[in-house]
Amino acid sequence: MEYRDYYKILDIERDATQDQIKKAYRKLVRKYHPDVNTGPDAAEVEQKFKDVGEAYEVLQDPEKRAAYDRLGKTWQEGEAFRPPPDWDDGFEFSGGGYTQADPDQFGAFFDELFSRRGGFDQTAGPRPAFHASGQDHHARITIDLQEAYDGGSRDFTLRKPELDPQGHVVLRERAIRVTIPKGVSDGQHIRLSGQGAPGLGQGKPGDLFLEVTIRDKPGFHVEGRDVHMDVPITPWEAALGARVDMRTPAGKVQLTIPKHTQTGKKLRLKARGIPGKSPGNLIAVLKIVVPPTETEKARELYREMAREADFDPRVTMEG
Repeated sequence: MEYRDYYKILDIERDATQDQIKKAYRKLVRKYHPDVNTGPDAAEVEQKFKDVGEAYEVLQDPEKRAAYDRLGKTWQEGEAFRPPPDWDDGFEFSGGGYTQADPDQFGAFFDELFSRRGGFDQTAGPRPAFHASGQDHHARITIDLQEAYDGGSRDFTLRKPELDPQGHVVLRERAIRVTIPKGVSDGQHIRLSGQGAPGLGQGKPGDLFLEVTIRDKPGFHVEGRDVHMDVPITPWEAALGARVDMRTPAGKVQLTIPKHTQTGKKLRLKARGIPGKSPGNLIAVLKIVVPPTETEKARELYREMAREADFDPRVTMEG
């Protein structure tokens, strides 16, 4: 996927106000509108017209613009790009904010950043006037693996993009305390009732939906409710078999290493993964670690093993 410089497309500076963005958009729409460009380069001009619409779709909305700006200013138009998985962590979005343009006509860059984000629900429209419920807000939070197992309470800081009196996008921070349920899974939503936008008149406030991301810790990887854990073992434990004690998020366990184990072998510990009505499993992935040979005695042990074992792991390879 290629990075798109929306500021360059609209020919504006990154600190442009919302009024300046609107003026640049209107100017370029008139310039590239298909109705006034019917010559041999009509297809190229039509693509520019779509590009302008996509850029305006993002920059005219303070929420999308703030999220886009978070990706950084060092990327160049057309460079290969992949947003980091936590790029929108802690951003609070209200949903909606789409113009009359059809987001389906926009490119892969827009789709990757916005179309799949719960906070940018293109079906959300303006609320009716008078007495109306407030909009639901959305944000993403990241928790540690141990918190997914145990639950608990934590304070998070959310950042809500807004416009200041000069028309620039600023981030308003607010602190919230979240009760994390035991056994919460990656991608699950936590609902905070009444923590969204205030209602109009006597309307109730909206809710805040927090999408949970579980942060991998060194040696652990989460897949659904299953947790994969790297378990280093010695060559002699792999060859002879052994019992090893390991600390896991579910507590201390003892693993039985079978004889003749190879690196990559997996041992399943049933129901030791993320807890729940259908708890996941803990998958122990064995990895043989070769000890250093810093002394002559250690090197001689390896030479003796080489003489006695008479083993060639490459004997079955072709060529």
